[in-house]
Amino acid sequence: MAPRSGVERGASAQRPTPAQTTLVTAARNAASLPAADAVVPAPVVAAAPVAAEPSGPRACALFLQRLPSVSRTQCEEALLTPSGSVSAHGVPLFWRDVPAPVVRGAADAPLRVLIAGAIHGDELTAAALALRWIAFAEQTERPVHWRFIPVLNPDGLLAKPATRTNGRGVDLNRNFPTPGWEKDAPLYWDKRTKRDPRRFPGKSPLSEPESQFLHAQMAAFRPHLIVSIHAPYGVLDFDGPLSPPERLGRLWLDQVGIFPGSLGNYGGVHRGMPVVTIELPHALNMPADSEVRSMWRDLLRWMGEHWPEALGTEPRP
Repeated sequence: MAPRSGVERGASAQRPTPAQTTLVTAARNAASLPAADAVVPAPVVAAAPVAAEPSGPRACALFLQRLPSVSRTQCEEALLTPSGSVSAHGVPLFWRDVPAPVVRGAADAPLRVLIAGAIHGDELTAAALALRWIAFAEQTERPVHWRFIPVLNPDGLLAKPATRTNGRGVDLNRNFPTPGWEKDAPLYWDKRTKRDPRRFPGKSPLSEPESQFLHAQMAAFRPHLIVSIHAPYGVLDFDGPLSPPERLGRLWLDQVGIFPGSLGNYGGVHRGMPVVTIELPHALNMPADSEVRSMWRDLLRWMGEHWPEALGTEPRP
């Protein structure tokens, strides 16, 4: 996506703040996680995260104060579960699966949809929208298997102030392995962003545990559609083989181009996984409840129009 505004902070290698250290310690104690120096790249996990004990209250203890327009009840009822993978600073990466409803006599295979929020940690509304949509997914009767990752970048979200980059100062949305990344990503960062630390792509593709985790989900879950939620440009973007939605709620389609290492470029263009990128109008203030529902209804409507086409679209290796 185009450069985004938001709370800025230098993105050289960052040491955890005392507040982050406290949060990480609490998170490890709650989820029985290994020490940060024992973290290994996230494994490819094919099964839905339904076996682990739901830990909505533990996730909410970490994130709730940073999520605009999300009540404690809404947060806890989302039933987020630790995925087993952690951020650069050791914070759990939480997720939630909403399997397709069992419909007797239904012949259609379920559509697999992956929804990711807060790839940039200072886009707080992105996390809030992804979390609130979990309740909507539970109510839909359509044959869709949803996988939600509301906070892909917990280190950035929990930082004070929140940061676009992760705990190691990397822009996760420039860290995916698009062809020619080794040349194109550093060149773009140098020439186009003037070495903006908030847009540092990392030293190599998939150098970060958070981008490794999402990449693993793309390989294991094999989504027919990815919805990536951002802020604050107030537009709708799309990359991939399907016809894009013209609008979601008040957000109108405005395809802004592709960037080396971006999720839309990697998933939509090179892997053949359609990527809908939602740019909410504000990073800190949520849209009205009516708009939250309107965007969801429009997303379902567009999915319904392209259902057979989407099911026939298998990701490329």
